[in-house]
Amino acid sequence: MTDDAAVPTAPHSRGASEVRAAPARQPAPPGSAAPPRSSWWRAGAGRGADRPSADAWLALVALLYCVCQLALVVTRLGHGLGWDESVYVSQYDPRGPAVFFSAPRSRGTSLLTAPLIAATDSTVVLRIALAVLSSAALYAAFRVWRPLVGARTTALAALLFAGLWITVLSGAMAMPNLWVAFGAVAAVGWFLRDEGRGRHWWLAGCVAAVALFRAPDAAWLVLPLAVAALLPRGRRRTLPFLAAGLAAGLVQWVVEAYVRWGGVPERLRVSSATEGDMGIHLNLGTAWHAVNGPLLCRPCTAGSPAHPELTLWWLALPLLAAAALWTARRSRRPAPTVLPVACAAALAVPYLLLIGYSAPRFLLPTYALLSLPVAVLARRLRGPRPLAVAAVAVLALHLASQLVVLHSEAGSAARTNARYVAAARGLHAMGVTPPCLVTGPRALPVGYAAGCASAQTKGNNRSTTRADLLRRAARVPTALLMESGRRPPRYARDWTPYELPHTGGWTAWKAPVTSASPLLGP
Repeated sequence: MTDDAAVPTAPHSRGASEVRAAPARQPAPPGSAAPPRSSWWRAGAGRGADRPSADAWLALVALLYCVCQLALVVTRLGHGLGWDESVYVSQYDPRGPAVFFSAPRSRGTSLLTAPLIAATDSTVVLRIALAVLSSAALYAAFRVWRPLVGARTTALAALLFAGLWITVLSGAMAMPNLWVAFGAVAAVGWFLRDEGRGRHWWLAGCVAAVALFRAPDAAWLVLPLAVAALLPRGRRRTLPFLAAGLAAGLVQWVVEAYVRWGGVPERLRVSSATEGDMGIHLNLGTAWHAVNGPLLCRPCTAGSPAHPELTLWWLALPLLAAAALWTARRSRRPAPTVLPVACAAALAVPYLLLIGYSAPRFLLPTYALLSLPVAVLARRLRGPRPLAVAAVAVLALHLASQLVVLHSEAGSAARTNARYVAAARGLHAMGVTPPCLVTGPRALPVGYAAGCASAQTKGNNRSTTRADLLRRAARVPTALLMESGRRPPRYARDWTPYELPHTGGWTAWKAPVTSASPLLGP
């Protein structure tokens, strides 16, 4: 469905009287053949698509998205990086050692931030650049849909997605899920497009980008697209491009699987163990619990969120998607509604059914894809003016509630990141300076902030043995991080404790540096 009426433009002339009216469309003569019914895929160019101002609303949404990030996120998170951000950003940082990169991760975020981190060590600059890039990506991804659903519907969909608190927070953060969302929106749009130069290559490129950022997500995205291509009157010409894009994006992941883990099956096995043994987990309650935070709900006790009234949009989302599908069944072109819903459901499967924990960012690709059919539904509905005013009021209240959650969660993230930075400064004050080593809980983000290597002897980020850790501790300044009141492992009982200021009671146990390797305790 399109929503922008074309505006006839008068040709250049001396006066208005010389402008000729367009001839009226003549009805088809009786018995003439009716125009062929388009397939369920077809959604030709939207009316008004060639007007220079057709994208003004979408550009305005992207601009507001960027401003919100700069004002509400960058100003609060510009002093430090979070745990996962430290992992991704450190991989190609020329100033220090890389943090351990676990099996479930993919390299897309590290590649995205590599040029930025090579140019500067400023977290503020990094976040500003990511805010600008994510805003441009929002515009580019949803712009693909303008010929399919129209300019105003596209802008509304972008607003629905960009208005979520987790979308605003993720834009300036070095995390993969938002970029998967942008790639998925653009990929489904290019799959449906009947026009556009190189549209099949753009499709392949978007699938490859999704695979770079989250390899498993790319497989879940391609699955419904491949099924749709094989349907009667489907788009079989897209199959080679889907396969090529998926293969191109997975090359690095597969090569790394053989280099570090001995093959793809072993990497998948290690990934499953890291994620808590992936299998059938009915994770809906946990996901609902985490809608308004915390940023990582692991472990997470399923139950009501802190403010359940602010999660009504999440509970209404599947109902709105079902309503969009119901209205689309009477349309001659249901694909712009049906396919985004199918891809959104596929991308939600691993996070709602296969793992036992949750995080708000996991469902960003699902939210992005569902924003399109919901926007189409909203534009199709017609009613009296009071109903339209009520709908606008509900949208305004929804966006305001998202700002409330954003303020809370951005503050929580800022406090956590500040503790990492404070711990790093405390390590420097006690003589743990590069080259150095940090171990214990939270060693990864604190070690990166301090410019030290990090290592774990157990847990999901296990990267060394106790024997190797003690050998390294004998050569370089080494600290073991522990929470207040916790005793260190037996091998570190003779290390020197230092309380780290402004960390909420964290203690760093500093190892003595000797020339001989220490004896291993039991």
